[in-house]
Amino acid sequence: MTEGRRPAADTLMWEVRAAPGALPELLAWVERQLPAVLGTGAGAELYTAADDRIVVILRTPAGADGAARLPEPPAALLARSAHQWPFAFHGRWGSAGADGK
Repeated sequence: MTEGRRPAADTLMWEVRAAPGALPELLAWVERQLPAVLGTGAGAELYTAADDRIVVILRTPAGADGAARLPEPPAALLARSAHQWPFAFHGRWGSAGADGK
């Protein structure tokens, strides 16, 4: 990385909270969206939490033009709109190795 320059975003953290009782339907909606996003060569990890939240981590292949994005879900399924944060991958520790490569 060049000093003073940040790497381009290649990872998106997408988080949403379901309206009361809507978690199964919202989760199904997210699962239906992923094939189109993954068609760009991206990879996805999908998480749920006890407080009716869904988190998706989307990783876009190197050289792609920015991080992949998910569309806004139907408002009737939401307690609030989705939040999205782009990141640049820095490294991985643990079973993948100490240097993340």
